[in-house]
Amino acid sequence: MAARPGEIVQIDSTRLDVMAVLDDGVVARPELTIAVDVTTRTICAALLRPTGTKGVDAAVLLARMLVPEPMRPGWSQTLAMSDSILPHQRLMAVDARLEKAAAKPVIVPDTIVIDHGKVFVSDTFSSACSLLGISLQLARPRTPTDKAIVERTFASINSLFCQYVAGYTGSDATRRGSNPAAEAVWTLAQLQDLLDEWIICWQQRPHEGLRNPYMAGRTLSPNESYAIAVARAGYLPVALPAEDYIELLPAVWRAVNDYGIKVNYRTYDSPELNRLRRQPSGVTGKQDLWEVHYDPYDVSRVWVRRSDSRRWIEVPWTHLPMVRAPFADFTWRHARQLLADQGRDDTSETAVAQVLAKLLRRSGKPPVGSEQVMARTRAALEAPARPALPPARSADADDSENEGPEEAPVTPFGVFNPLEEEGNPLW
Repeated sequence: MAARPGEIVQIDSTRLDVMAVLDDGVVARPELTIAVDVTTRTICAALLRPTGTKGVDAAVLLARMLVPEPMRPGWSQTLAMSDSILPHQRLMAVDARLEKAAAKPVIVPDTIVIDHGKVFVSDTFSSACSLLGISLQLARPRTPTDKAIVERTFASINSLFCQYVAGYTGSDATRRGSNPAAEAVWTLAQLQDLLDEWIICWQQRPHEGLRNPYMAGRTLSPNESYAIAVARAGYLPVALPAEDYIELLPAVWRAVNDYGIKVNYRTYDSPELNRLRRQPSGVTGKQDLWEVHYDPYDVSRVWVRRSDSRRWIEVPWTHLPMVRAPFADFTWRHARQLLADQGRDDTSETAVAQVLAKLLRRSGKPPVGSEQVMARTRAALEAPARPALPPARSADADDSENEGPEEAPVTPFGVFNPLEEEGNPLW
């Protein structure tokens, strides 16, 4: 049982029963990851990926939960939070980010229930939850009833959303058309936008599992349930700075040598690393190696944490001018596999970069067997759910910051106190 929003949130992934058009006509079923609040049945966030959801995707899902869903061009005004049952004016007095938000509440999870899938038990997801102060609770093996609410929500998405989308595959052969792949017309980005809009409608739809003892015989919508719960429990917004997204990315520990940093046979270097070369990081538990974070969907750069200021140094890949396009980690592995199949050295960074450049050149036709990989690469890079990464910081800029420059005024978040109404106690 959960008595307040965010007390228990269930999270899980599944293959969506809809075909999406990726790149160059490649059609595939994407993977859907959602987080559902137990108290209000709110779908806190939903994320579509081409295939093979990673731990960083679950971490990005957490980041999306902590920020309001913005209204988008083409959406009806009835989907705005200002026109909903949610206490928009009172919440906006605490959190100014809600001014142009859609009618979906921001719920900060306290405990997340997960299964034993490798995505959720990964170090990346565990570290992200630890950074945000979220507790993890493992469901029992082979016991789907421990996450019954999120499992039932998947069924609702299938029956209320997927079956009305072109390219619907159904859960089995008896529930689909003769050729659903030929009926698919939506790209992954468009399908994500449709799903986000549907979730706002879901928030205002009565739910049979939401009842109130003081409103006998009436079913509540997730937004109505949240409006009642937030008046009882209050609301405390959480600011998520741009640098926090780098914190949510996977981490490896590497030495900073004269040539730079090696990660998966890729060399990263920058003049900003000069003061770190051949120097110990001071983290004795990691053999004095340096903490390096990377984005699996864009490995054209990495970030190194400075031990003196805890700032991040952005370090580009040394062969990036040869490729001139971002690429994913699985694209790099595929390029190495192509080299190995030709009997060439797949550890040669220059040779792999040459193959990679040919793969990413859109004017050319990819080799046989590479169509699916390239479609996944471009779909992942174009996904609108990826938060914008912060710009690079130079070492000189960090030093100037340490001298104490004049800072811009910061307006702190408030706290929604349900016991006060315009400064006067309710009782």
